[in-house]
Amino acid sequence: KEAWLEKIIPIAHENGIQIHAWMWTMPCNDPNILAKHPEWYVVNRKGESAAEYPAYVSYYKFLCPRRPAVRKFVSERVAALASISKLDGIHLDYVRMPDVILAEGLQPKYDIVQDEEFPEYDYCYCDYCRNEYMEIAGIDPLEIEDPASDERWYQFRYQAVNDMVNQFLVPKAREKNKFITAAVFPNWESVRQEWHQWDLDGFLPMLYHEFYNADIQWIGEEVKKAIVRLDNEKPVFAGLFMPHMNDEDLDQAYDIAKSNGAAGFALFAHSNLKDRDFELLKKMTGKKE
Repeated sequence: KEAWLEKIIPIAHENGIQIHAWMWTMPCNDPNILAKHPEWYVVNRKGESAAEYPAYVSYYKFLCPRRPAVRKFVSERVAALASISKLDGIHLDYVRMPDVILAEGLQPKYDIVQDEEFPEYDYCYCDYCRNEYMEIAGIDPLEIEDPASDERWYQFRYQAVNDMVNQFLVPKAREKNKFITAAVFPNWESVRQEWHQWDLDGFLPMLYHEFYNADIQWIGEEVKKAIVRLDNEKPVFAGLFMPHMNDEDLDQAYDIAKSNGAAGFALFAHSNLKDRDFELLKKMTGKKE
């Protein structure tokens, strides 16, 4: 409700800090949109709309990335941010579909076991997506015998997000010379997020190792995979989840990520940082490499 970014940008710049606006891209909990445009939301294989039956948590009300009206709506939000004077960049989060399979470490939290792609978590089967796919493939996706094994149906949904990012969001940022990045998943298939096909300026894979029942070394392995998958010079910043970091873990994770090619790191979230973490940050950022 306030011009908050405009207030903090000059303060940050005076101290040598860039400001990138962080935005939820696909979830939309705006009561006005929910009331006026319920058709904009993704629909699962059971026929349930995320507007009324969100998966996992109440805020998982995801918009459908293929619908033209949604692409226009989201791109206008990017354009509005890009128009803010002196803003350094825009950071896209939740630029995907809901998780068809949660990271294995998270499943017990929701008291579920996902050993296959269950219909209630499989998106998007809205009328628009179904009609578009029928025109391309000649079959209603609801009639696909094994959706999890159908490469063409998989790619159709990857492409919905790819096209929205590359054709609608990136151009709005570039028109105003803004850096544009995204938070992305290591298990990208599970969220229909083929992010190595995106024309961004940087990538921040969320390498929250305990969600995947992995150790610190896994962070470096995933950084390396991301760089190979991208196959370009775009920087990869290792996303680290602070509640998973104990003692010297943060410093160790930084070294592992850097040694595997990371351009830097991202910490989630500021509210999780303790006094000792700030001392570790000084140590990490003071290293000469």
